[in-house]
Amino acid sequence: PAGEVSLRLCSTRVTLEGINKPVIDRIIRVDHAGEYGANRIYAGQMAVLGRSSVGPIIQQMWNQEKDHLKKFNELMVAYRVRPTVLLPFWNVAGFVLGAGSALLGKKGAMACTVAVEESISDHYNSQIRTLVEEDPEKYKELLQIIKQFRDDEREHHDIGLEHDAEAAPAYTVLKTAIQLGCKAAIFLSERI
Repeated sequence: PAGEVSLRLCSTRVTLEGINKPVIDRIIRVDHAGEYGANRIYAGQMAVLGRSSVGPIIQQMWNQEKDHLKKFNELMVAYRVRPTVLLPFWNVAGFVLGAGSALLGKKGAMACTVAVEESISDHYNSQIRTLVEEDPEKYKELLQIIKQFRDDEREHHDIGLEHDAEAAPAYTVLKTAIQLGCKAAIFLSERI
């Protein structure tokens, strides 16, 4: 479709000359961790709600997250970035968050989706600003990828709102707690 970014790299290696390697490493590492965690959240939600009326919607969002993770796996190789050592923890924590929110029902799962996707899209916006300040032309491909994924996350956020996220029990408390967890995960995954 028009306006979409190709998710395929031109080659398996990129020229690392002249890039701000610490910044790019941090961006790719944390985004890989975030997409990995999102995959685990949707896996947990599907384990609980997969056969419910909201199952196909969750599956659709999960499929996009799988594409995002695949792309960041490729970028990690291309830019020679190591993953965060916290992946085993995000594996369990993501699944528990997804399944736990889904145990609150459709509204709980959607509240989780809204909280996580809002945090991630805000984080992507911050990365976009960083890359534009660095050199928008040098980081053109990475900027296109992050902008497309940010837009996908915003779409997931809006889907959550359309499916009664705000009617979840203790919505504000749940959203705030999940977003604090996201901020901590981002902080840690960027660094270790």
